[in-house]
Amino acid sequence: MTIRVLIADDEALLRMAFSMILEAQPDLAPVGEAEDGATALRLATDLRPDVVLMDVRMPGTDGIEATRQVVRKCPHTKVLVLTTFDLDEYAFAGLKAGASGFLLKNTRPDELLTAIRTVAAGNAVVSPRVTRRLLERFRPHLPDAVTTARDERLTRLSAREREVLVQVGSGLSNAEIAATLHLAEATVKSHLGRILHKLELRDRIQAVIFAYESRLIHPA
Repeated sequence: MTIRVLIADDEALLRMAFSMILEAQPDLAPVGEAEDGATALRLATDLRPDVVLMDVRMPGTDGIEATRQVVRKCPHTKVLVLTTFDLDEYAFAGLKAGASGFLLKNTRPDELLTAIRTVAAGNAVVSPRVTRRLLERFRPHLPDAVTTARDERLTRLSAREREVLVQVGSGLSNAEIAATLHLAEATVKSHLGRILHKLELRDRIQAVIFAYESRLIHPA
């Protein structure tokens, strides 16, 4: 199956470079280009790509707002935000907006291709540890208290699922969680799947963010 990719960046040379890299792959196909967030949203709605490469700093509607709207209007489309620095505020905002990960704009072609394939398969491309560093970097911006909505969503989880979510939020991999909680790795994966479903979250990154925002765990 061909993975269809929309490229959103205000730099024409970068759009062309990304497009050429994708065209050289038998399983990837660029289906459109956008120079700003508004165009990216329109094309995503019209074309329904599998993945959007979204620059966060674009004129008019920026990539963060475009990501938020794409995720809402096109739930099956995954977004990879493109940033200049791996721990800048835009990367954090992109993850909160629903992106499945972020890439540096100078990432190697093989890393770009792997990231696209990974998110298209429903996984995140930012490691839990990197996500945790992002959250710790910007913890002053997290809410001070648990909202009613967060309380209600947290009550959907079993005691074991809460334990797993705490470990996910702490940056542990499935294998590490399995060792910590004395479970099979497949069991941890099943628990995580149920957690995402019950909390209506897209992926592991969103689960980490939820764990922090709900104050289930606290950054050190």
